[in-house]
Amino acid sequence: MMFLSKKELQKKAKELRERIEYHNRLYYDQAAPEISDFEFDKLLKELKDLEKAYPEIQTNDSPTQRVGGSTNKHFKTRVHRIPMLSLDNTYSLEELQAFEERVAKGLEGEKHDYVCELKIDGVSIELVYEKGILTQALTRGDGEKGDDVLENVRNIPGIPAKLKGTGLPDRIEVRGEVFFTRKDFEAVNADREEKGLELFANPRNTAAGTLKTIDPTEAAKKPLHILLYYVLSPGQLPFNTQKESLEWLGKMGFPEDAHFRLAKTIEEVHAYCEEYQSKRDKIGFDCDGVVLKVNRFDQREKLGETTKIPCWAIAFKFAAQRAETILKNITLQVGRTGAITPVGELEPVLLEGTTVSRATLHNEDEIKRKDLRIGDRVLVEKGGLVIPKVLQSFPEKRKGSEKVFKMPTVCPVCGSDLEREEDELDIKMAHTQSALRGFPDHSEGFGQKVIDRFTLG
Repeated sequence: MMFLSKKELQKKAKELRERIEYHNRLYYDQAAPEISDFEFDKLLKELKDLEKAYPEIQTNDSPTQRVGGSTNKHFKTRVHRIPMLSLDNTYSLEELQAFEERVAKGLEGEKHDYVCELKIDGVSIELVYEKGILTQALTRGDGEKGDDVLENVRNIPGIPAKLKGTGLPDRIEVRGEVFFTRKDFEAVNADREEKGLELFANPRNTAAGTLKTIDPTEAAKKPLHILLYYVLSPGQLPFNTQKESLEWLGKMGFPEDAHFRLAKTIEEVHAYCEEYQSKRDKIGFDCDGVVLKVNRFDQREKLGETTKIPCWAIAFKFAAQRAETILKNITLQVGRTGAITPVGELEPVLLEGTTVSRATLHNEDEIKRKDLRIGDRVLVEKGGLVIPKVLQSFPEKRKGSEKVFKMPTVCPVCGSDLEREEDELDIKMAHTQSALRGFPDHSEGFGQKVIDRFTLG
C-alpha cells in the first residue's frame, strides 16, 4: 500500500465501513443484496487488513468486530444467551490447509478430526426449547440479539413443537438454517406468475422475508424447510462431538442431515469440498460452500474464539458459476422511486441449479463500460446466489447485427422527463413524487414489470 497520512487512512477506513454497513443492511435487513458474497468478503478483508496494519484506526463499532444484521420493530427483541458469531471465509483449498495448521498448532499437535457440512444459502435461526417445548425462535439479528419470529416458524414441518426425547435439560438451544428447496421456490414463483404478481428474486431472500412477515398466516403458506447445525452448551446432553450432536438432533424430531461427513484428515476435507462443488446443482437446495468444524467439543474450547468468529470452524466458499449466453434484448424496469434500471433479457442458461433468463445491468454507464450490445454473446455469473449479472461481452464473436442500447429521455410508463443528477449513476423521473402519485403502475411499485420501448439504437 502506498504511504498514506493518518487522516487519509481514517478516511479510507471510514469509506470502507460505510460501504460494508450499506451492504450489510441490504443483506440482513432488506434481504435484497446488490453484490455477491465474494465481492462483500473482498471489502471486509480490505478493511480487516487495513485495521490490522494500522490498529490505531480501528473503532469499536467497526463491522470487522461484529455481525452485520439488526432487529425489526414489529417483533420482540431478545438477547442470544451465547452470541451468534459469523464464520471466517476462504475461497481456496490452500487457505483450508492454513486453517488446519492453525488448528494443529492450537491443539499442540493433538490428534483431531473434522465434520464437513454443506453451507446452505438460507437464514440462520435459533430455537429455544424449555422443558422440551418450543418457546422462542430468534433470528441472528446483530449477533447479540435477534427478533423472536416464533409464530412464523411454527408451521415449518421440520421444527417440532415438542422434542421427542425424555429426561431432557430444562432449556435446550439449537441453531439451524431455514431455506426453500429449489422445487418449492419455483412452485411459489409459478403461483405468483399465474396471479400476475412480481416474482421473487431468489430462495434466500424469500426465506428471510417470510420469517419477517407480520401475518403468520401468510408465512404459513410458504413451504420452508430447516436443517440444524449446532447445539448450544451440550454439557448436559449425551454427546461430546459434532457428529454425535447431529445424530441426536434427528432423534429429537428434526430433519436428518444426509450430507454431513466425518473427515479424519484435511485431505478428506479437500475431497468433500471438491465433490460437492462439482455436484451442488443436484442437491435440491441452494448451497454456496462447505462449513468445516473441529469435531470434538473439548478441543473447540481449547481453540476458543474471537469477538466475531470461532477459531474451530471455517467456511469454504464455492467459486461463482459462470456461463456464456446471448443478450437477446435490454428492457427497462421502473422502480418505486422512479429510477429506471436496464435489465438484460438472456437466452435461458442453467446456473446454480436454476434457469437464468434475466440479469440486472445496473445503469447506462455499466452498459457502456462493458460495451454490451443487444445480440452480443455475454458471460453471466450468479455469484453468491444473488440476482445474476452480466460480466462482459465478447466483441470478437460479433456478426455485425448487434445493436447499441440507448437510454430513453422520457419515462416509458408515464412520459415524464428523465434526468440524471450530477455525480449520480441512476436516471430518474424529473418530478418523481408527482409522477408516482399520478400513475398507479408507479405508486404500487412498478417493480419487475418491464418496458421494451426505446431500447434499440
